[in-house]
Amino acid sequence: MKRLKLLPLTLVVMLLSGVAFADRDAEIRDLKLEKDKLNSEIQKLNRQIASTDSMLKADDSRYKTLQARYKADTERRRSEIDTLNAKIKNVAAELQTERGKQARAKNKSDNVAAKRKALREELAGISKRLEAQVAQTLPWERESRLDRVKSLTRDIESGNASEEEAFSRLKSLIAEETKFGDEVAIINSPLTRKDGELINASILRIGNQWMVYSDDNGTVFGTLVRKIVDGKIVYEWNEDLNLEERAAVKLALDVKQAKKPPQVVKLPVSLSVVGSER
Repeated sequence: MKRLKLLPLTLVVMLLSGVAFADRDAEIRDLKLEKDKLNSEIQKLNRQIASTDSMLKADDSRYKTLQARYKADTERRRSEIDTLNAKIKNVAAELQTERGKQARAKNKSDNVAAKRKALREELAGISKRLEAQVAQTLPWERESRLDRVKSLTRDIESGNASEEEAFSRLKSLIAEETKFGDEVAIINSPLTRKDGELINASILRIGNQWMVYSDDNGTVFGTLVRKIVDGKIVYEWNEDLNLEERAAVKLALDVKQAKKPPQVVKLPVSLSVVGSER
């Protein structure tokens, strides 16, 4: 009886042990699966970490590269800025030098312009004084001579003639007037007498001081007299000559025309700048 009772208990225990072992195996399998899953996740995480580390390293390398480039670019730009500053400084110095040159050139130009202006004024003054002198000289082509001087004065005052041209023309006019004052000339020309009669005459001019004439027939003689009337200089013929004076005028004309040999002739004239009848 007891034996029969023990067998079922053992069987039960064995059955229970088999069930327990089966549950343990299942648990072990589940744990292995969980382990494999965890290992898989760990591997995935490791791959992600490795990828992240690689990206971090790449980012770090890129950052260092960018930082190096930035530093190099900054140094290059600083160098360029220093170079540009040096160039700007040099250009500023050159510009200042050029401005100084221009200022000196302008001052020089202004001085030249002022000197030229003063020279023009002086030349115009000389030309006007020459006008006054020509206006007071003998009436021998006086209007044409006076017109040339007045034309020069107008050109100087209007600026139509440069200082060099004005000086050259003035020098030429003065030379002509000097020659006019030094030469002895004779012309055969119609002449209006004091009474208004028009005759053909031989007119002798001695410098810019005296003029005498005789008609073609040798019957009418005259000497030019300079007078001051109402403060103005006028010229008129003195035809009231005696025989000696007429003979002297005729002899002077003959000597100048080579009809008589060269000789000293005493003419009935006085300095016209004083002004007298004789």
